[in-house]
Amino acid sequence: MRFSATIACAATFIASALACADAKSVSAVAYLTSTTTNATGTVRFTQERKNAPTVVSYNITGLAPGQHGFHIHQFGDLSGGCLTFGPHFNPFNETHGGPDAEHRHVGDFGNISADADGNALFNLTSKSIKLHGRNSVIGRGIVVHVGEDDLGLGGSPLSNTTGNAGDRAACGIIGCKLYN
Repeated sequence: MRFSATIACAATFIASALACADAKSVSAVAYLTSTTTNATGTVRFTQERKNAPTVVSYNITGLAPGQHGFHIHQFGDLSGGCLTFGPHFNPFNETHGGPDAEHRHVGDFGNISADADGNALFNLTSKSIKLHGRNSVIGRGIVVHVGEDDLGLGGSPLSNTTGNAGDRAACGIIGCKLYN
C-alpha cells in the first residue's frame, strides 16, 4: 500500500511539473488543513518567468496567536497527514536557517505571525522558491508549525534541521494552478 501511495505521489508530481513547465507565468496554490488544530488556509505562489522571484501570499486562520515556523517540505504525501511530508525541502544540502541567511534550506520561510485572533495574512517575495525546473516546489508539501522557528540559531542538532518549530499545525500540497 505504501509503495502504491509513493507511485501515485510521484506520478502526480511529474504530471504537475510537466503541465506547469510549458507556462511562462506559473501559479500554484496549497490549501492547508489539519487533523490536530483548527488551522486552515490558502498559500498562493506566482512566478512570472523562469528566473524571476516568486511571490508567496498566505491567508491562514485558526492558529494560536504568535510566531509559527513556516516551511516547504520535501514530499507532498498526505497518506499519514502532515507527518509524511518529510524534512524541509533542501536540494542543496544546507543547514536550517532564516529566510535571509546565507546558508538555509530552500524551504525555510522563517516565521509567520498570527494576530490575537489567530489570523496570519502576508505577502513575501523569494528568489530561492521556484515553480519552474528541477527544483520546483510544485508537488511538495507546505507546513505551518505550532511553535516559533529559531532560524537555526538554537545551538542544537534539531535547530540545524527543523528550527525547533515543533509539531505541524496545518499542511497542504502545492499544486499547479492551471486556470484562473
